[in-house]
Amino acid sequence: MRNLTLLTDFYEITMAYGFYKNGKHEEEAVFDIFFRQNNLITYSLAAGLEQAMDYLLNWHLTEEDVAYLRSLNQFSEDFLEYLANMRFTGNVYAVKEGEPVFPGEPILTIKAPLIQAQFAETALLNIINHQTLIATKSSKICHAAGKGAVMEFGLRRAQGPDAGVYGARAAIIGGCTSTSNVLAAQLYDIPVAGTMAHSWVMDFDSEYDAFLAYAHAYPENCLLLVDTYDTLRSGVPNAIRVFRELEKEGYRPRGIRLDSGDFAYLSKKARRMLDEAGFPDAIICASGDLDEYSISSLMQQGAKIDLWGVGTKLITSADMPALGGVYKLAALIREDGTVVPKIKLSDNAAKITNPSFKNLYRLYDRESGMAVADLITMREEKIDESRPLTIFHPLETWKRFKVKNFWAEPLLHTIVENGKLVYRFPKLAEIREFSQKELAKFWEEYLRLDMPELYKVDLSEQLHSLKSNMLDSIRSGRTEELG
Repeated sequence: MRNLTLLTDFYEITMAYGFYKNGKHEEEAVFDIFFRQNNLITYSLAAGLEQAMDYLLNWHLTEEDVAYLRSLNQFSEDFLEYLANMRFTGNVYAVKEGEPVFPGEPILTIKAPLIQAQFAETALLNIINHQTLIATKSSKICHAAGKGAVMEFGLRRAQGPDAGVYGARAAIIGGCTSTSNVLAAQLYDIPVAGTMAHSWVMDFDSEYDAFLAYAHAYPENCLLLVDTYDTLRSGVPNAIRVFRELEKEGYRPRGIRLDSGDFAYLSKKARRMLDEAGFPDAIICASGDLDEYSISSLMQQGAKIDLWGVGTKLITSADMPALGGVYKLAALIREDGTVVPKIKLSDNAAKITNPSFKNLYRLYDRESGMAVADLITMREEKIDESRPLTIFHPLETWKRFKVKNFWAEPLLHTIVENGKLVYRFPKLAEIREFSQKELAKFWEEYLRLDMPELYKVDLSEQLHSLKSNMLDSIRSGRTEELG
């Protein structure tokens, strides 16, 4: 990754200077990344961790960077020298890439000197918000497609080259099997996919000539775009004609692609025509302005589509173009190790943060093996799996839930320790496989598109009590620190 040290909001640097001038810059702080609930978020897939850590562990201001900051005439020379020598020395705890995660729970926690932890905010949010957003969109699209494979086709509509490359990476995490993006395929060892555009067909004297020329070029992977002129009257018949000639040469065709029209109607008609012509193994691919909702509708209509090419609405997450992840101070840590919890109050209950240095667990039912709830706890809190556990709703304090016959798995893993990477980043194919495996541990009710059941993300009794006491203290006018 290129040097992104100054990929930050200016206020991160002005605050850093303020911390430095007030002697607070070396105080140890704990920050959490999490995202909030909205009407489109049911679950997300965490993504972008590898690129986030690449950024964090490669901080270095160049001479040009320092000269630019100096030109702003807002910072002292000793501060600029401090920044020029600053490297990340803290700890990072995070969920694995591809892990299903839910609103309100910490998916990444930083424990580091305050100036470092604050400086990291903008870039970490930029990287993790984007990839998590696209991985989530991809997951929903792939879930809607069922057994049908999904190809990522979004590069030309992505918001710039980086969004195209990292979006393709995230799409694979979410379940896509391939990408049209050659650079992303090269960088991340992703299967690359693509055949022809309408211009190929239009460049020849006839549709048949275009198909035949393509078949001769790719006899073992012949997938023909059949909607340039008339899908059922010329496209599919010409494709079948070429397929028969391929068959005589000892090759089986791959199939056809639909890019416009009524996909449900056309795919059913095309399927019958291919089957009757002796090509029941020829696949039907569809592409063109698709998303999870249109795919779900087509599946309900009985569309005969085996492969989906999804572009714009995937790479831009068109219906929700921003995840809304936030980065909030949760605690300060004194020199003696005492954790001083911090909380943000709001008139909007959903924006009240969960204080302190925390951990995150997933609770599983022992009989079914399925996930029943996620639990946010104090960092060093232990869970007794031998007895029923009462967990508490983070906002609606009267709600509590008793979990029985369960086991708990920690979700936050140590990624960086004392500024050193201690975690092995898996290959992208491994992340995809892991994600599919973890999603299978959730009931369909939590994953469905229409009116999904809200998955429980609750607090331990100890954390719930701390939060309640801090809120009571603030509301009563007492703002002293609570340890």
